[in-house]
Amino acid sequence: MKSVICFGEALIDFLNTSKQTEGLLQLNNYRQYPGGAPANAAVAIAKLGGNAYFAGQVGDDAFGDFLINALIQYQVKTDFVAKHATAKTALAFVMLDDQGERSFAFHRQQTADVLVTPHQVSDAWFRHDGIFHICSNTLTDKDIATTTYFAVDKALQFNCTVSFDVNLRHNLWPTQQADRSVINKLVEKSHIIKYSKDELVYLANGDIETYITHCLNQSCELIIITDGANDIAYYSRAFKGSVTPPPINAIDTTAGGDGFIGGVLFALSQQKNANDLLKSQSTLEHVIAFAATCGAFAVSKPGAFPALPNKTDILNQSKRFIDIFSEQ
Repeated sequence: MKSVICFGEALIDFLNTSKQTEGLLQLNNYRQYPGGAPANAAVAIAKLGGNAYFAGQVGDDAFGDFLINALIQYQVKTDFVAKHATAKTALAFVMLDDQGERSFAFHRQQTADVLVTPHQVSDAWFRHDGIFHICSNTLTDKDIATTTYFAVDKALQFNCTVSFDVNLRHNLWPTQQADRSVINKLVEKSHIIKYSKDELVYLANGDIETYITHCLNQSCELIIITDGANDIAYYSRAFKGSVTPPPINAIDTTAGGDGFIGGVLFALSQQKNANDLLKSQSTLEHVIAFAATCGAFAVSKPGAFPALPNKTDILNQSKRFIDIFSEQ
């Protein structure tokens, strides 16, 4: 089983769970959950039985302690988690509409997660033939972007497979709009890339076919495009197609994408040779269907870490995925 290193932000999600009236005011109630896209992905992999590490930085505060303890509870290895002496742990307030769709308000100005330096990126993070996973939220300012590029280059030196879940949050960028050139620079270094359809349209600047062709002419070997409850499209150098996800009753979509990419990375980590996944279209579609089941399970429950499925949860949904767990 290959190790998967997920690098980036771990933060507190304050999830809007209900409202109540006090006097003339209608007040939102919030519940504290551990979160952050790469941290969620690490938990998704670990809960399925994978060998997951989280690499990043939290504050030396109660929220940071809570996040580290939560990762440990879900069997994520925290060897590469640092505490910043003065910077605080990042916070996100997550509001939900009646369909379970989210809007975010981030408190992330000079927080611990964006202050990781290249000097903190150790060779010990990387295992030969392992998997290194990142998201775009470590590209939102120059310093953390420099660290992210450095870490990806180091991963490539160690022959790691680089996975990139784009996971755009425009309101984290100084201009309130993600910088296409900064993100696409990382796209060109990555082997596996997951987009939502909206993210793909934005980064392709409208010319999707040309953009996908360009990506596949770089390092990219697999592109996966999710579109809510609609079919999931995929492209490799050998073939393209789509997979229909299972029907879902979405309660909270917070960890849906992270559950999906966690399923992909878990399945990939079970392969003795990562290229084997790309040799068979039927195998690839089977893995994407598995990942879609993981994502669907996650959105049926509130929060992130607790909502992500384990092996039993998935096999209760469908026994046809038993082969993905065969090496455990």
